[in-house]
Amino acid sequence: MSSAFPPVHVLLLSIPGLRQEDLSRMPTLESLAAGGGCVPLDPGFPAVTCPVQATLTTGALPAAHGIVANGLYERGSHHLEMWISPDGVHRAPRIWDRLKAARPELRTAAWFLLQSKHATADLVCLPAPKHNPDGTETMWCHTNPEPLYASLRDTLGDFPLHKFWGPIAGIESSQWIARSFLEASRDNPPHFATVYLPHLDYAAQRTGPDSPPAHAACGELDAEIAKLIDGFGAIVGRERLTVLVVGEYRIRPVSHTLFPNRVLREAGLLDVIETAEGELLDMVGSRAWALADHQVSHVYLQDGADQKLVEKVASLFRGRAGVARVLSGADLVAAGLTALVPPDQESHCGDVVIESTPESWQGYFYWLDDAKAPRFARTIDIHRKPGYDPLELHIDRTKLPAISIPLDVSLVKGSHGAIDPASPHETIFIASRPGLANGPLAMHEIGAIVTGIFGCS
Repeated sequence: MSSAFPPVHVLLLSIPGLRQEDLSRMPTLESLAAGGGCVPLDPGFPAVTCPVQATLTTGALPAAHGIVANGLYERGSHHLEMWISPDGVHRAPRIWDRLKAARPELRTAAWFLLQSKHATADLVCLPAPKHNPDGTETMWCHTNPEPLYASLRDTLGDFPLHKFWGPIAGIESSQWIARSFLEASRDNPPHFATVYLPHLDYAAQRTGPDSPPAHAACGELDAEIAKLIDGFGAIVGRERLTVLVVGEYRIRPVSHTLFPNRVLREAGLLDVIETAEGELLDMVGSRAWALADHQVSHVYLQDGADQKLVEKVASLFRGRAGVARVLSGADLVAAGLTALVPPDQESHCGDVVIESTPESWQGYFYWLDDAKAPRFARTIDIHRKPGYDPLELHIDRTKLPAISIPLDVSLVKGSHGAIDPASPHETIFIASRPGLANGPLAMHEIGAIVTGIFGCS
């Protein structure tokens, strides 16, 4: 390693739902901020997991890195893939790629970041259950190096996927993530590591960001963060460790739900297919349909170049309850979502984007009668639904002992994704070292702070 830059280690924690006011319940992070710095952070638009993590790890905006939602819709093939995608979907190099190019001796880690399968970091881990011929699943994680998960499982047991998402999601998943990272780091620790700790997401969406369970979750996660920092500091030397913490987005209380697909269906623009398992959304036959993602929806048109169709769809939502902004054309470019007007086959951005008001969120439902809802609507099925479903955090207790997801959207008490243009710095950035956090930041600026620590441009 170059003598100009002594061995340093950077641990970057990516935490959804982290707010300035939460620090009073998180003594580890509060102490970290007091010893270094804490500044307001603009997560970027849309403030949902995959775009935020892509912006954080590439230093680019969605128009450049290509991730505009938690799902990727390929227009040419009419294929929608929610949540799990390979690292190759990013159209901009990620931090570990840039570090390696500048200083090949540096070791890096991407730990539980979404859309990081086959990432080039030296240590990689994320859930990748094996689907068996009989329809069952075997719990597994994709890791680099490939044999690593088997070793972690021998030491820690299987990753608790049922605690990572769904009605019983809890602290156990973040515990396993933190502990597995320490196990993987013991023999040859990374110089730079990004670790995703999801725990604050759950209670804030279930019961509201200021509910007693959400406040309790802050303390639970803080205790695990303390163990992670102490453990990694013991491995690499505490004096060599810089800890950075980013809040991915702010979860706000919600009391209203918009169903953009139902609006499009009632306008005669969305078609369904009748099946024995209920109505299925016809993406090929529909003139317009919406990928509903927390507080943001991407509406894909059969002919996005038809300006009359674009305006017709946009007019359906302007002024509607729960809608803050309707973006199309040059507005999408100005928002950093696409560089193309209209978005072409290569752009994942919708032709029209709907942003919610702070108290509203957007559901993917497209059926008009719950009796015709598809079977997957009442199951934990993050891949088949045309959008994000926070109801998977709940159980329909009228169906017990069977696990059934309710269709009662009033159960959802928190959401995120919308950004107030007048006050975009809704979350926080913490650095354990003074001088790294000197004023309000945007998510795409964090990468330069990391590369700067290592003397890389």
